[in-house]
Amino acid sequence: MERRPREVEDLVIGSAFWLGRRVFVTGHTGFKGSWLTLMLARLNARATGYALAPPTRPSLFALAKAADHIEDQRGDVRDLDAVTRAMSAAAPEIVIHMAAQPLVRASYADPIGTYATNVMGTAHVLEAARRVESVRLVLVVTTDKCYENRDWLWGYRETDALGGHDPYSNSKACAELVTAAYRDSFCRAKDICVVSARAGNVIGGGDFAADRILPDALRAFVAGRALKVRQPKAVRPWQHVLEPLSGYLALIERAFSATPDARLDGGFNFGPGPESERSVEDLLTHFISAWGAPAIWERDGDDHPHEARLLRLDTAKARELVHWTPLLDFQQAAQWTAHWYRAFVDGADMADVTQQQIDRYLGSRVRLTSPFADDAKDKRHEQRSVAG
Repeated sequence: MERRPREVEDLVIGSAFWLGRRVFVTGHTGFKGSWLTLMLARLNARATGYALAPPTRPSLFALAKAADHIEDQRGDVRDLDAVTRAMSAAAPEIVIHMAAQPLVRASYADPIGTYATNVMGTAHVLEAARRVESVRLVLVVTTDKCYENRDWLWGYRETDALGGHDPYSNSKACAELVTAAYRDSFCRAKDICVVSARAGNVIGGGDFAADRILPDALRAFVAGRALKVRQPKAVRPWQHVLEPLSGYLALIERAFSATPDARLDGGFNFGPGPESERSVEDLLTHFISAWGAPAIWERDGDDHPHEARLLRLDTAKARELVHWTPLLDFQQAAQWTAHWYRAFVDGADMADVTQQQIDRYLGSRVRLTSPFADDAKDKRHEQRSVAG
C-alpha cells in the first residue's frame, strides 16, 4: 500500500494570496506548464497563458483540458513586440516564465534555435515585464543543469559557478545571467522582484516528450518492446512535477510579500532529498513495479551526445527562506507517475485523473483561506485518489 504524503507543520502555499491574483505564464502548454495551469486554477488565480501550441501529440494540455482554466493565447517568446502586447493586455502582477526549448539532445540538433528561445526569449520576457507597469514580480524557471557540472558528490548551491557542456544547459546558464542583469540593471529600481528557480529531472504523468526516460518507457512498453536505456547508472535527483511547482508558488508568495529589508531575490534550487537521488535503473525498477504489466529494458550501446552522470542540488536556501520541503518520496513519485500513465493507457478521463492528483497533493500543501475554501475541501474529500 502506498503511503500518503506526510502532513507538514508549516504549510507553504496560502490560497488567500492567490485568490484573484493576475498571473502571466509563458510556456503554459508544455508539460510543467499544464500542471501549473491547473494548480493556479485550483488556487483561484486569474491566469493568462502565452505559448506556442502544445509541443507533443498527445499532450497533457489537451488531455487535462487545461485551456478551460486559463486565458489561452498563442505566441512566441522570440517575438518581443508580441510578448509585450500580450503581457500589457493581461496586466499581471506576477509573471512566470517557463517557455523553453527543454531537451538536451534537441539542443545538439538545433543550437541556434535553443539559444534564441532560452536566452533571447528570457530577455524578451524580462524586457516586457519592465515595460508593463502592473508587474511586481517575475519568476524565471531554468534548470539544475545551469551549473558547471564537475560530477561533485555534494549538491550544487546557488552561489556555485554557472556553465553547461551542451547547448541546452549552457543556454539555461545564459538565461540565469540575463535574469541577474535585468534584476540589477532595471527591475530593482522599478521595485520589481526577480527570482529564478532551478529544478531538475521532474517526472509525472502527461510528459510525452522524446528522449525522456519515462515517456520513452511508456512508448516502448505499450508497443511491447524493450526500452533502450543510454545510461542506466546515471544518478539524478528525481522528483514528481508537483514538487518544484509548489516550490515556485511558495517562492513567489514569499518574495512578493517580503518587506524591503527581507527581500528575496536571486536563484533558488528545488530538488528532493538524498533518498531520491537514484540511478535511472532504480527509477525504472520502481516505475515497472507500479506499471502493472510486463515490461523490460536493456542497455543501449550506441554512441550518444555527452550527458552528466551525476548531478545533485543543495536545497537549503529554499528550505530555510521559502519554508519548502518535498512531500513525496522517491517511491511515491514513481508510483504516481506510473498510475497516471496506466490510467491513460486504460482510457480514463485524464482531466479527472490529473485533477485528482493535484487535489490530493495540494490537500497537504495549501492553507485554504479563500471564500471557496469549504467547497474546495469538500470536493477533495469526495474525490478518489488514483494513487491511493
